[in-house]
Amino acid sequence: MDRRKNKWQLVWGAALVAAGIGVFIMLPQRMDQIAQARQVDPASLEILFLWFCFALLGVLLIGGGVRKIYFCLKPPPIDESK
Repeated sequence: MDRRKNKWQLVWGAALVAAGIGVFIMLPQRMDQIAQARQVDPASLEILFLWFCFALLGVLLIGGGVRKIYFCLKPPPIDESK
């Protein structure tokens, strides 16, 4: 069961990383669409705040996925007490 759970954790970590990369790839296009829809200057504080929030979301997704993958692939600790 542990091996099966480990496999799903690895898949979930890869999905998180892919979602985070997708956020960064789509960020410039979506920000342009939001700026046009709201008819605001692309350098306005509102757009910069949205840019920061989406970038933070991407960083957290990538960081969480990498952490999950790292702990999934890390060898178990060796018990020296035996």
